[in-house]
Amino acid sequence: MNKKIVIAGITLIIIAIILGAFGAHALKEILSEAKLKSFETGVRYQIYHGLAFLILGLNANCLPFSLKLATSLMFTGVLLFSLSIYFLALQEPLQMSLKFLGPITPLGGLLMITGWTVLLVSVIKNKAS
Repeated sequence: MNKKIVIAGITLIIIAIILGAFGAHALKEILSEAKLKSFETGVRYQIYHGLAFLILGLNANCLPFSLKLATSLMFTGVLLFSLSIYFLALQEPLQMSLKFLGPITPLGGLLMITGWTVLLVSVIKNKAS
């Protein structure tokens, strides 16, 4: 088990559950349907990656390669992706212009894709069965 990865996964899941409940209840009357859907996308990606971190972290000792690079890229990516979506969805109620965060969302997505690609390459290069 890799305790850091497991803790990161649990933390991502806890925060995603809190934000999901916040979105479903408190934001339902405040945000447009499109903004609420966008907020929910951030929650969904965050919880998916939290679950992936749990699986990877709990099985880290079974893997003959390091997860550090892949999980670092994924974690940074999900933070950039989800946080930028949360703030972009909330910019009107916060009465702030946060449009500068727009390019951060695809950058976060690219980091998540890169992290998963690093993991894929590590699995493919591993000769152990």
